[in-house]
Amino acid sequence: MNIKSIQRPVDFLDTEGNYINAHGGGMLFHEGLYYWYGECRPEGPSSLNAQIGISCYSSPDLVSWTNEGVALPVVDEAGHDLEAGCKIERPKCIYCAATKKFVLWWHHDLKGIGHLGARAGLALSDSPTGPFEFVTTLRPWEEIAGSMMFRDCTLFKDDDETAYLIFATDDNANLAICQLNESYTEIQGPCVRVFEGRYMEAPCIFKRKGYYYLIASDCTGWLPNEARSAVAKNIFGPWRELGNPCLGEGAELTFGAQSTYVQAMDGLEDGYLFMGDRWKPDALHESEYLWLPLEFRKTVPYWPERPFMRV
Repeated sequence: MNIKSIQRPVDFLDTEGNYINAHGGGMLFHEGLYYWYGECRPEGPSSLNAQIGISCYSSPDLVSWTNEGVALPVVDEAGHDLEAGCKIERPKCIYCAATKKFVLWWHHDLKGIGHLGARAGLALSDSPTGPFEFVTTLRPWEEIAGSMMFRDCTLFKDDDETAYLIFATDDNANLAICQLNESYTEIQGPCVRVFEGRYMEAPCIFKRKGYYYLIASDCTGWLPNEARSAVAKNIFGPWRELGNPCLGEGAELTFGAQSTYVQAMDGLEDGYLFMGDRWKPDALHESEYLWLPLEFRKTVPYWPERPFMRV
């Protein structure tokens, strides 16, 4: 597969001709299929609150997408953590071979309290398409790391099957990287703060040639900003920032997009695909997507190679 750039609405229609509704999402590759999880936003006036839940789409090639429905719906039960009107953002899913479960994490806020809750949501399924069984929303690391806020998040599974939960914390001032237990359902530590005071959102972590890479954004709400990149030999750091990975016209605003995930895949020259959202705050369900292949270059004085992308 040779993806030069996927960024127009027509590129993101499912097999029934409907626009894909999976914002702030993540990707899972399992047994020959890609699964795309995201925020399913209702049509009509925009709201930050969840009214539908987490959607799931499947594809053999990242081009033809089948709508698998709502993998985790909101509920009508008053007082339930998933009550319609809560916040469900940036869902990410990984497969746990030890338990044969698909593990879904996301940023969650209980209904009626805005972003003050800053919790993590957790759900499990026997199938990548769900239905996912809701487990809880929580701050499960109180004894380890002092009950940190949990906001924009991602998941990363290393070559040895160890999984990590990465999230913005401390009112977005810092990022946290926490090791999960063998079932990927609890933080067991280590749990460290990195990029302290840098105010990063939308983190994406991937691994290439033994190095860990980060692509993230600044904190400017729905407005696009200049992307950031960093590299480390150990996932817990020390991390070294590499600057803006974007090249060309629009690079200072990440081509109007914000990072959401980086997917390793065959068929690309350098093997990695950057995935971003072009947010439309007045019509979130119409927010578009920007997918670009990453390229890597040796640049002085940086080593290892730096990631770059261009439209």
